[in-house]
Amino acid sequence: MVKQCPSCGSKLVSGFRAGTEQIEEQVKKMFPKARVLRMDADTTAKKGAYEKILTAFSNEEADILLGTQMIVKGHDFPNVTLMGILLADMSLGASDYMASERTFSLLTQAAGRAGRGEKKGNVVIQTYQPENYAIQYAADQDYGGFYREEIQYRKLLLYPPVWHLLAVEVSSKEDDTALLFAGRCKELLDKICAGLNRGQTPPRVLIIGPAPASLSRLKDCYRYVVYVKCRKYGTLVTCKDRIELLCAAVNPEGKLPLSVQFDFDPVSSW
Repeated sequence: MVKQCPSCGSKLVSGFRAGTEQIEEQVKKMFPKARVLRMDADTTAKKGAYEKILTAFSNEEADILLGTQMIVKGHDFPNVTLMGILLADMSLGASDYMASERTFSLLTQAAGRAGRGEKKGNVVIQTYQPENYAIQYAADQDYGGFYREEIQYRKLLLYPPVWHLLAVEVSSKEDDTALLFAGRCKELLDKICAGLNRGQTPPRVLIIGPAPASLSRLKDCYRYVVYVKCRKYGTLVTCKDRIELLCAAVNPEGKLPLSVQFDFDPVSSW
């Protein structure tokens, strides 16, 4: 957590949250005569609520539609001329190699909601990182520019699509059990990859972890992840097969409170 502003040196730095309900209150204060619809997990919990809100907005029964990411994808409202995006850089902080790509994609989709008819549209992006390349290229709607810069990071760090990636997630209701078996997976992977990497610079296979998952505890289960990077997809399949054999040997009848999952070229963080 940043404790001091890197720009001005101020120590008055803290985290905050701004939910859709708080934003709705501010919008109504700023535009007291506007009809406002809010679309989030709460307002769409009931069956048919999602369609009801979109239909009402499409029929011009409201002037402003605010909500979470669910309002930015695939909707076509010809009379929408202004799109505002708050906290555009929030997704950049995710511990995920696709964070910049996901941010760029989300912002370009959101921007595409304005000006879809004969009327011109404007997009306002609020961000604390206006210099970030993902936000810059999204504001310019420059797909090619974003790809050329993003692919350099993927090449430098050997992430998909340059190399393939295997995520091995080990979970258990017992923290020691999960961490111990994740360590055994790492030892096995080291043995598998030792021969492949012998005399190779840079190495053909890279192993990262074990480390706590980005969500280290879920539904009372502790979660650890080991990542394997390799240019050859088949090598990762071999790693997965060997770990499955290890699981069968250590936990033949599934009596241990242990679960192992695999994800090839994951599109979301573990």
